[in-house]
Amino acid sequence: MSAHIIRPLVSLDYEFLSSVVDDWWGGRPVRALVHRIFFDHLNASSFAIGPSDAVQAFLIGFVSQSDPKVAYIHFVGVSPAARAGGLARMLYEHFFNVVSAQGCTEVRSITSAVNTGSIAFHRKLGFTLLPGSGEIGGVPVTLDYAGEGQHRVLFRKAL
Repeated sequence: MSAHIIRPLVSLDYEFLSSVVDDWWGGRPVRALVHRIFFDHLNASSFAIGPSDAVQAFLIGFVSQSDPKVAYIHFVGVSPAARAGGLARMLYEHFFNVVSAQGCTEVRSITSAVNTGSIAFHRKLGFTLLPGSGEIGGVPVTLDYAGEGQHRVLFRKAL
C-alpha cells in the first residue's frame, strides 16, 4: 500500500467533496451533512487524504463545546475506489490521537440504523452502542434523533 498522508481538512476541499459525496453514498442525498461551515469554521480536528481536487477520504470531527472531554465524529467518507484500503481506520485513529492530546476522554458518533457496515466498523474500532428509545433489527436506536423518522444508532468510545 502506498503511503497516505493525512492532512487538515480545508475550505478548498468543500467544492470537490460536496460534488461527489452523494455518489459515494450510492445516490443517497447526504450532501447537506457536509455543510461548508465544517470546512471553514469547524475544521481544527477534521482531516483528509488526497489533494483538494481528488480527496480519497475525509473525516469531519470536533471537540464538543458543551463538554470539552467529548469529541464527536460528524461525518466520514471514503471514495468507492479507495474502500477496503484502511483509510477510514487511519482517519479515526488520527482523530483519536489529536483529540486525546486536547484532553478528550471519549468520542461519540452516530449512524443510521440501516447502515450495517458502519455499525460493524464502529464496533471493530471499539465503540459501544448506547441504549436508545427503540430498536431496529436488534440494534438499539434513538428514535427521531435527526428529525421525524430519522432514527440513529449512537456510539461511544472511551479514549
